[in-house]
Amino acid sequence: MEVIVGENAGFCYGVKRAVDGAREELGKGKEIYCLGDIVHNNHVIEELKKQGMKFIDKIEEAKGKTIIRAHGVSKKVYQKAKDMNIEIKDLTCPSVLRIHKIASEYASKGFYIVLTGKKNHPEVIGIESHCGEKYSVITEKEELDELLNKIMNEQNILLISQTTYSSKKFDEIAEILNKEIKNNLVINKTICPSTEIRQKETEEIAKQVDLMIIIGGKKSSNTKKLYDISCSICKNVIYIENAEDFNIEDYMNIEKIGIMAGASTPQEQIEKVKGCLK
Repeated sequence: MEVIVGENAGFCYGVKRAVDGAREELGKGKEIYCLGDIVHNNHVIEELKKQGMKFIDKIEEAKGKTIIRAHGVSKKVYQKAKDMNIEIKDLTCPSVLRIHKIASEYASKGFYIVLTGKKNHPEVIGIESHCGEKYSVITEKEELDELLNKIMNEQNILLISQTTYSSKKFDEIAEILNKEIKNNLVINKTICPSTEIRQKETEEIAKQVDLMIIIGGKKSSNTKKLYDISCSICKNVIYIENAEDFNIEDYMNIEKIGIMAGASTPQEQIEKVKGCLK
């Protein structure tokens, strides 16, 4: 059995920064809250809970220093924390903060903003709050007909994206808008470079193997993209959160196996799956 493990599998910079920052705060011995799951991975969440971190769903539940996770939050959350005199430790991924800045800049100039991403995803909700009054979120290119009817008379349009959106889907949407929009269209592919690299590597590995194993949390948007890419290429694909989720005996006759993990998957989970296969 040959096993190919993606070089870019596991934590991206933004996730590592957030998790390391959370651990650093916990090390100070004070009561620390986190607004939402710091990353979409149950293993990481449980580890931080054991160290004393309190996870909350609303800023109103905070009673002390509160971490803003890698996905970021909307502007109103910052304002509410300020009103409540809650100290914030902002661990929003720098790539996400960059999109906030871009959206705010173009919204102030009157641009209609088209944001590609998963509707109601925490990152998308945060970005939306910087898009002003004129914006739309689309997930699939099939939504473009309705969108085009809505924006055809807009003089200035900006296309941006959630950091973990499908690079291929973004390019397809950008191509259609380029053909259909006659007025000023600005395209800014704000997908995180590590996301694009991970998606491309997943595609290349899937072409070479008889089975793809995708490791990551079931809430993870970027991991789901890796699974979808693999399914479009490889006949046998499984999506697991950890080594306990699959039975190696079911795959003993597979000659070549590929492994890729989402951006919120810790290295130890990848190593455990590799260990099972060995």
